[in-house]
Amino acid sequence: MLFCSMSFIFVFLPIVILLYLITKQKLHNSILLISSIIFYAWGEPKYLAIMLITIIVNYFGAILIEKHSSKKFFLITTILINLGFLVYFKYFDFLISNFNNVFHSDFHLLNIIMPIGISFYTFQAISYIIDVYKGECRAQKDIYKLALFICLFPQLIAGPIVKYHDIEEQIDSRKVDFDKVNIGVKRFITGLSKKMLIANTMGVIVDKIFIQDPHNFSHAIAWIGSISYTLQLYFDFSGYSDMAIGLGLIFGFKFMENFNYPYISKSITEFWRRWHISLSTWFKQYVYIPLGGNKKGKFKTLRNLGIVFLLTGIWHGAEWTFIVWGIWHGVFIILEKIFNIKEFEKKSHSLFINILRHFYCIFVFLIGWVIFRAENLSYAFNYLMNMFGILKLNTGAFSYTLDYYIDKTEIITFIAAILCAIPLFKNLIYTENKLIKGTVNIWLLFLFYLSTITIAASTYNPFIYFRF
Repeated sequence: MLFCSMSFIFVFLPIVILLYLITKQKLHNSILLISSIIFYAWGEPKYLAIMLITIIVNYFGAILIEKHSSKKFFLITTILINLGFLVYFKYFDFLISNFNNVFHSDFHLLNIIMPIGISFYTFQAISYIIDVYKGECRAQKDIYKLALFICLFPQLIAGPIVKYHDIEEQIDSRKVDFDKVNIGVKRFITGLSKKMLIANTMGVIVDKIFIQDPHNFSHAIAWIGSISYTLQLYFDFSGYSDMAIGLGLIFGFKFMENFNYPYISKSITEFWRRWHISLSTWFKQYVYIPLGGNKKGKFKTLRNLGIVFLLTGIWHGAEWTFIVWGIWHGVFIILEKIFNIKEFEKKSHSLFINILRHFYCIFVFLIGWVIFRAENLSYAFNYLMNMFGILKLNTGAFSYTLDYYIDKTEIITFIAAILCAIPLFKNLIYTENKLIKGTVNIWLLFLFYLSTITIAASTYNPFIYFRF
């Protein structure tokens, strides 16, 4: 079930909220757990068993880690079981395909369909097990509460990735009040609008361009495609995160922010402090620091950064494009570490230098997003060659004029997307000014109306991060 579907907005969510509000607090966890299971099973009930097994494995794994003297053995075993499911469903066909290419074998692909959200709930389960091992939290003796943590529907299928120690107390006791519900509804509408009105519109432009051979459209079209995808991905994923955070607040949970205007960054290091924050902090806490972080000399620090960004690419998908994208970002993170970008940031107050740094960052992530979006590395290479005027174009095959790729409505949305990607309207939904508050509320109602009629009228409603 999608957040941006009529069945969720007008059937599932109102019923769950009503039940939640009219029942006693001791039943709230049960209502959310049952609702979460229904939510997940709605789309693919056959994969519900995988998630339930994950819950059981981590429940007993954590208890054994806490009680048994061989805690490291049970930690490693539980993590391997978690990763085993992830590797099988997400990477097994990829591994077979590459094995066949390298050794010229002909093993048949299994055509495995990946369960939605497995990357997210697997990482949540691993964070719980490690937290118990490190003594940062106690093993949860109530399996239903652990199940709620792993399969809570607001963040189940696309994050933010929630760490157990961050919401342990909220699972046991949380307060639902008008202020939380009010802000939660506003965040949900904001995210829904980002997704339906901006991301989907940008997606139409992107799909028209990326479906074609890069030899068959102009350099200008190539740049429009890359910028449109940059905007689509941000508004698609940050929109979903906003909806998840908003839903969490409605039910009394406070999830961490997942995006903080990443496209205003002036370095790739800063970009990753602002982009997919829950994933970045997960890798920092559970991979980078355990490897030694920056405490074991410069070489090992650079090595650890390289490992983290290689894993970041792999986490995003079983394609070489994702792996190269992760390496691409890792290279610039390492270079910025070598040249001590943090010290430069402290000393640099020149407007001109900061503008140059901003354009450098845009250049890096624009190229990265082309690699990320491309169906294969060959396509990505040709597309980038087109963008920079190196590719020899087949001008005789230019089938469409500019207005085919982007019409007047899409141009307006394109401009609006750029404006909304910078913090011009930051924190407006939190204002206490009565005039601004009233204006914002009316505007949000209008956006909600536009979003819902768009959902009703449109058959085009992809969600990019379901792939991951």
